[in-house]
Parts: sequence; C-alpha cells; structure tokens
Amino acid sequence: MSLIGASKSAVIAHTLEAEIRSGQLGRGDALGSENALVRRFAVSRNTVRKGLEILADKGLITTRSGIGSFVTFGGTPIDSAAGWSVALASSGDRLSSRVLALQRRACEISDGPLAAGADCLCVDRLRFRDSTGQGVSLERSRIPWRSSLADVLDSGLRDGSLDATLKAHGLIGTSGEEWANVLTSLAPEDARLMGRDNGQPMLRLRRLTRGADGAVIEFVESILDPDLFALHMEF
Repeated sequence: MSLIGASKSAVIAHTLEAEIRSGQLGRGDALGSENALVRRFAVSRNTVRKGLEILADKGLITTRSGIGSFVTFGGTPIDSAAGWSVALASSGDRLSSRVLALQRRACEISDGPLAAGADCLCVDRLRFRDSTGQGVSLERSRIPWRSSLADVLDSGLRDGSLDATLKAHGLIGTSGEEWANVLTSLAPEDARLMGRDNGQPMLRLRRLTRGADGAVIEFVESILDPDLFALHMEF
C-alpha cells in the first residue's frame, strides 16, 4: 500500500495494521487509549477514531466504549499474491502445512480457466491444526508447464513457498481475478484428506494470476474452513 497522499487516519490504520499482522500486537492486546494514540501520531482525536474504524471494518480490532480498542485478529494471511484472503483464527491453535502432491501432469480442474488435460505443474497442499491434525484448507495449484520448472520436481518448493518458487523462475503476477462461493457439500475424497465429515459446507476460493503479457501464471482452487477464513477485498 502506498501512503503517498493518504489521509492521516489511513496512515494510522496502516501503521497499526502492520504491527498487528506482524505479531507485534497479539490477539487481545490493547492498542492504547485514544489520548495515547493522539500523542503518538500527533493528530486529533477524531482522526484517531477514523483510523480505528478502518481497522474495525477489516475485523482486526474491536472497540469497547469507555475501555479502549483491542486486537481481535489472531491468524495469518493465506498464501495469496493479492493479499485479499485473511485467516481469522478463532483460537490460538497453531497451523502447519504439508505438500500432498508436486508433479507434472494433466490439469483435472474442469471449471477453471485452464483446459482440462492441459500440461501443468500441479501442487496440492494441506494446512492443518497441529493439535488435532484436522485440515483447515486444501489448496490445488495448477501452473501451466514451462521447461524452466523442471528443477522444481527435484528440489521442491523454495522455502516451502510456491509464490517464492514462481518468483525465482521469473513468474510474477501483475493482474488476476478471485472468486469466492460456498461449497455446500464437501466431496468424500476431500473430506478424507482434511479429516472432516462428508458433505460438510466449506468456503471455496479460486484465484487466477496472470503475468504482464497476459499469460496464465497460476490457477489455484482452495477449500477453506469458513470458521477460520474470511475474504477481505480492497478496491
């Protein structure tokens, strides 16, 4: 986010949001009194309140009249280049991830922008709760095959990150689209992978990323626990 020309309230919100998302301010922590924030940012009380309203609208804080503002965000961003998908943890449970598949094969996701059978690098990943092993997100990424990606099959993802791997190969997204809808019934195979009940409703997120030349870099379909993830968009 560029702060050039931004209002003072937006600057306050951006600064505090960075502290929250970095973990400097944790879930339940107080932001400080309005008077303290007025002194810190050298602005009026009204400007501070507008900044706090921005954070509250994003689900990052809650303000209690006569008491103060407290951090409610306790999650981490989903691996999304657009930064629109935000994990909202309802508890302090830690999450881990596991790569289920990393291989070159035909794309089998028929309702996306890639033709069924297209030659792709296919990366399937599961995020799960450390305490129970229950899956909270199942992500299937499909990257049109390029010969430059051959080494990924041997070396794996760079630092465990698909985004970092693609950037290392010069595949940088400059535009894209994202769709979200309710998946009313979790398929049996996905339920098995996630350790959940068949037919359980979930959130489905699909994201298409294109490069500067308009070519598809990645199409990813994510199945998410609606109690843990929500979609936030800025436009």
